[in-house]
This record gives sequence, structure tokens and C-alpha cells, in this order.
Amino acid sequence: MKLRPAFLLELAVNLLLPWLAYRLAAPHWGETGGLIASAVPPVIWSLVELARFRRVDALSVIVLLGIVLSIGAMALGGSPRMLLLRESLVSGAVGVAFLLSLPMPRPLIFYLARATVAREVAGGGARIDALWNERPAFASSMRMMTAVWGVGLTGETAIRSWMAWTWPIERFLVVSPFIGYGIYGGLLAWTLWYRKKLRDRAGGGVQANSMPG
Repeated sequence: MKLRPAFLLELAVNLLLPWLAYRLAAPHWGETGGLIASAVPPVIWSLVELARFRRVDALSVIVLLGIVLSIGAMALGGSPRMLLLRESLVSGAVGVAFLLSLPMPRPLIFYLARATVAREVAGGGARIDALWNERPAFASSMRMMTAVWGVGLTGETAIRSWMAWTWPIERFLVVSPFIGYGIYGGLLAWTLWYRKKLRDRAGGGVQANSMPG
């Protein structure tokens, strides 16, 4: 994979600019003001992406919900340390929701997959429903993906929470995004590998069934 300019720009906006904004704002407005300033570049980026593509992706939702949590923490007298956890609290809540959905009739990943396929393919929702009802392996894979993402997101929150309460704020701002992107990247890589494995297995079964007897 080549490093595209758009990808490098996204990394700069989400990794470099928040740290730079904090360094410039903290001497004048204190730690809380610096943290609020560090959230400005990702929010502007998310709004620009929303205006360009008319859609909100998962990263944009996490960033925007993080800002809402920051404002709520400030209104309740939240400390700068609490503000550091704004995005992690959102991802952690999503991870817990994934884990809590495992004993339910259908886990959350199923509904996310169904919504995605229904939006991209005509009749995709009905096809996902049929796969769930007719193929136990498909249902098992949905539960496996829900469990892995749930553990990954809650683990990311636990690691970043420990860093937020024990590390200096500036070090947290520099290192924390790499931890988050590393975990998300690992989860995405595992998901792509797991999907390929399932497709290969399903493709082999289709070929075997289509062979003349």
C-alpha cells in the first residue's frame, strides 16, 4: 500500500495538529484550554469530510461525541485528566455494548453489517437475514467479530485511561493517538483477514457443490 497524500494529511490533522494546538494554547489558557484547542483540528476535519461526502463515518462520530463529552465534563467541573479520555470513553462504551450484545439473539456487528450491505446492495438486508437463518457458521462469525471488537475497544479504553491518569498530559497527547490508531489498525487488519478466510471457505464450498457428479 502506498502512502497517499490524503492519508498523510489525515494523520497530520489527527496526530500532529492536536499536539501543536495544545502546545500553543496551554501557556495562555491552561491545561483545560489547551485540551479544548487540541480537539479543534479533528472536529474541523470531520465537518469538512461530512460536507464533502454527505456522510459520517465511525471516526467522525467518535471525535464529535468526544467533544460533547468534553463539554459535559467541563460543565460538571471535569478535570483536564478527564477531558483526555473523551474519545476513549466513547469507544469503550461501544466496546461494552458489543460485549453485552453477545448473549442476545443477534449481536451488534450483525446489525452494522446488515445496515452496510442494505445500503450498498439492493436486497442486501434480506440476504444477510437469510445467511443468519440458514448458515450457522455465518452467525458464529458475527459473534466472533463482535467479541474481538468488544475486547479490543474496551482494552484500548483501559490502556488510554491508565496513561491519562499516570502520564504527563503532553506525553499522553503525543503517544495516545498512536496507541489508538495501532489498536484500530490491528482490529481492522484482523477483520479483513477473517473476512478473507470466511470468503475462501465459502468459495470452496460453492465450487465443491457446483462440480458435476
